[in-house]
Amino acid sequence: MLGTHSLGVFLLTSLVLNLTPGVDMMFTLTQTLRHGIAAGLAAAFGIVAGCVVHTMVAGFGLAALLAASATAFTVVKGCGAAYLAWLAIGMLREAAASAGRAAARDAPDAEPDEAVPPAPSAAQPTLARIFGQGLLTNVLNPKIAIFFLALLPQFIDADAANKLLAFLFLGGVFVVQGALFLVAFVLLVAPLRRWRASAAWRRGLHATGAAIFLWLAARLALAERP
Repeated sequence: MLGTHSLGVFLLTSLVLNLTPGVDMMFTLTQTLRHGIAAGLAAAFGIVAGCVVHTMVAGFGLAALLAASATAFTVVKGCGAAYLAWLAIGMLREAAASAGRAAARDAPDAEPDEAVPPAPSAAQPTLARIFGQGLLTNVLNPKIAIFFLALLPQFIDADAANKLLAFLFLGGVFVVQGALFLVAFVLLVAPLRRWRASAAWRRGLHATGAAIFLWLAARLALAERP
């Protein structure tokens, strides 16, 4: 189809990759648990938009620069690692602020009718902001660009009349499958929000998410160019 072959194998390979936990899945999970289905879907579609960018970049050969240039790869992965670390710091600050509000409520000298200030508006980001974060999380990962450049050509016929069209077709298939998977993932984990978690559990969620993102940032920063 459109100069491609072994489409079934490609779909199976893409499914396995989507099922493998990574930055994209963790970002979607944390946004869903922290802010709900709409936020989870915004994160998912931001990540999908990032995959579209990678498809276009790799399709027109620009991703080859990341594979050929150590400097370019280092710069992009450094930006990606820094961004993940910044997201982790935001989670840690939210956990600390939640702990402070809990301490104020439990203080012995607190007035019974004293209202604890609500969380700042930054703790409830807009859907556009979450979409943008998902987009940057995906785009600033050079290994995804190189993955597209390395995987997709393996399923393009050597005598394809239009290799660019075949490449973009496979990229589109990957993007659609990834979008369907992330939407299903959001709907699957969203019911966990119905559980009336304690403030300590929510603080633990923020702290755990921050630790995971710091680990992912370190792993990306230490990644070697394929």
